Amino acid sequence: MTQNRPPRVDPVVTEIIRNGFIAATEEMKTNLMRTAYNMIIYEALDFTVGLFDRHGNTVSIGLGLPMFIRGMSDTIKAKLAHFGVDALEPGDVLLTNDAYITGSHLNHMTFSVPIFHDGDLLGFAACMAHWQDIGGTLDGMTRDIYSEGLQMPIVKAWRKGVPNEDILDIIRMNVRLPERAMGDLRAQVAAVKTGEKRFLELVAKYGAAAVAGAIESIFDHSEAVARESVARIPDGIYEAESFMDDDGVDLGARVPIRVKVAVAGDRMTIDLSEVSAQVKGFYNSGSTAGRSAAQVAFKCVTSGLDLPINDGTFRALDIVLPPGKVVSAERPAPMRWWMTYPMTIVDTIFKALAPAVPTRVIAGHHADLVIAMINGREPRNGQFFVYLGGLIGGGWGAKHNEDGMSATIAINDGDTHNGPSEQVEVKYPLIVERYALREDSGGAGRYRGGLGTEQVVRALEDVMFNAQIDRVDCRPWGLFNGLSGLGNEVSLRRDGEEIRFPTGKVLAQRLEKGDVYTLRSGGGGGYGSPLDRKLEDLEHDVRQGYVSREAARSLYGVAIDPVTGKADREATVALRQTMRRAGLPHDKPFAREDDSPCGCRQCTLWPRPDPEAERMNRAVAAAGIGKWRCC
Repeated sequence: MTQNRPPRVDPVVTEIIRNGFIAATEEMKTNLMRTAYNMIIYEALDFTVGLFDRHGNTVSIGLGLPMFIRGMSDTIKAKLAHFGVDALEPGDVLLTNDAYITGSHLNHMTFSVPIFHDGDLLGFAACMAHWQDIGGTLDGMTRDIYSEGLQMPIVKAWRKGVPNEDILDIIRMNVRLPERAMGDLRAQVAAVKTGEKRFLELVAKYGAAAVAGAIESIFDHSEAVARESVARIPDGIYEAESFMDDDGVDLGARVPIRVKVAVAGDRMTIDLSEVSAQVKGFYNSGSTAGRSAAQVAFKCVTSGLDLPINDGTFRALDIVLPPGKVVSAERPAPMRWWMTYPMTIVDTIFKALAPAVPTRVIAGHHADLVIAMINGREPRNGQFFVYLGGLIGGGWGAKHNEDGMSATIAINDGDTHNGPSEQVEVKYPLIVERYALREDSGGAGRYRGGLGTEQVVRALEDVMFNAQIDRVDCRPWGLFNGLSGLGNEVSLRRDGEEIRFPTGKVLAQRLEKGDVYTLRSGGGGGYGSPLDRKLEDLEHDVRQGYVSREAARSLYGVAIDPVTGKADREATVALRQTMRRAGLPHDKPFAREDDSPCGCRQCTLWPRPDPEAERMNRAVAAAGIGKWRCC
C-alpha cells in the first residue's frame, strides 16, 4: 500500500458505495432533464454528468455520451491546475467551455463544484451539456474558433455560494436566446449540486476514509477486469485505415484515419499518430476527444458492461496522440462539428482488432449524427429560433452472431435520443412528412448490418438550412467478407424537383415555404459472406421491407418468389454457386467509383478481352444478378 493510499474498505461497504455513486449520477441526469429549457438536453439527452475524486479522476459517469468520457475529468483537472486547491472554497461553481480543454465545441458548457467535508476537498461533481446557441456564425463553414461563439475561460460562476453576476451578464449578452441559456445554466447547476449532496450523504453515513477507500477499490476492480480482458487478446500489432469524405473546405479530398493497436500481455497501446493532421474546416476536436475515442473503443472491447464507468478501467491503456492532429487540434482550429471524426476513429480501432478478437467487435456503422441546423423566425411571435434537426439514428455494424441494430444514434452520442416528431412540429414551423427505415441500407452479410432511416421534413415558413454530414462517400465497411452499408445522404426538394448532393456539406441554403429537406442515414456493415445468410432470415428481411427482392437476388443470391415471399431453394443453390465462382457479390466501399466498364481500376488499366471473364459475364447476366467484376 502506498503512503497516500486510503485504507482498504469492507467489500460490502464498497459495493454499497459503488451503487450509491451510480444512483447519484443517475439522479443528476434526471434533475437536469426535468429542469432544462432546450430539447437538445431534455429530449435528445445531449449531456453527461459525473462524480470525481479529489484529483479529478472519474469515479462514476451517468450513462450518456461516450465521447464525454474524458471531457469532464480533463476539464476538472484543468480547473484544479488553474486555481489550485487552496483557492477553491465550498459553494464555488466552476465554469468553462474552452474547446481545447473540453475537446469539443463551444456549445458544451461544463460546470463543476468542489465537494468539501470538514474543510477537506474530497471530490467534484460535474455536468457537461449542449446549449443550443452560444453566439457566433450560424450559417456556412467556420475557419477558426473565434467565429464559433463565446469562449468562456475557466471562471467561478459562483463564489462561495454567491452568483458572479459579471460572468452571467457576459453570457446573456453573447447568446441569441438568453432566457433559454440561463434556464439551462440553472439546470446544470442544480445537477452538480445534486451530485455534491449525494456524495456528502455517503460521507456522512460511512465516513470520508471509507468513501475514499471504496473509490480506490472501485478503481482497482475495474483495472483488474480490463487487464484480464486484454490478456486474452493475442499479443501483436494490429493496424487499420479508413477515410472521411472531406473537411468541408476541400470538398472531395478524403481525410485519412489510420490507427495502430499494440497488445503486449495485459496492456494495450492505441497509437493515433497517423491520424490526419488538423483540417481547415470545423471538424477538428481537442486531444481530450482523441483520448476519449481510444478509451471508448478500449472500454467496449474489454469491459463494456462493467459499472460505474471510471478511470481505473484505463490504467491498462496507453494512448499515443501527438498535438496538431484532427483529434488533438491546436488553437485557433475550428471545432464546431467536433464529434464527427472521433466516431470513425472508434470504428477503425474495432476494424484493426477484428482479426484478433472477431467476437468482440462490430462492422462499421453510419458514424454521423445526421443533423441539419435550422434557424429562422417563429411565425406566431416573430421570435428567433435555432433547431438541431435530424439526429435520426442509423445502422450499426453486424456482429459475429447477430444483425446490426437499426435506427440507433451513432456511437459518439450513445444514449442520446432522437427528437419526437410531435415536439418538432409543435415548437418549430416544420412538418415531418416521413420518418422510416431505409430499405437496402444495411450492408449485406451472413449477419446483416442495421438499417438507416429517412426523414423528410417540409418547411412551413422560410428558414435557413445547414447540413454538415460526413461518410456519404466513405461507406460503413463490412467484416470477414461482409459488404458495406449505404452511406449517409442529404437532399433538398424545390418546386417538385429533388436535388441530391454528392456531399453531405450543404451549407447556408435558404429554404422557402413549401421546400423539403431529406436526411438519410447510412446502414451498418455486414459480417460474413452474404451468400451464407440463412434463407429464413432473408425471407423475413424481404417480408419486412428491410431488403428488396432485387437486393436479395443480386447481393445474397436468393431468388424470392414475388407471390409467396418464399425462397426458391433450387434456384437459390444454383444462383449462389454461380456467384461464388464469379467472386460475387462485389463490395462498394465508396459511393464515388471509377467510370471503367466494370467500375474497377484494373479494367481501366488492362482493357483486353478475357475469355473467362466473358463467360462469367454471360452466366451472371443470365442469372439476373448484374455484371461480373473482373477484380
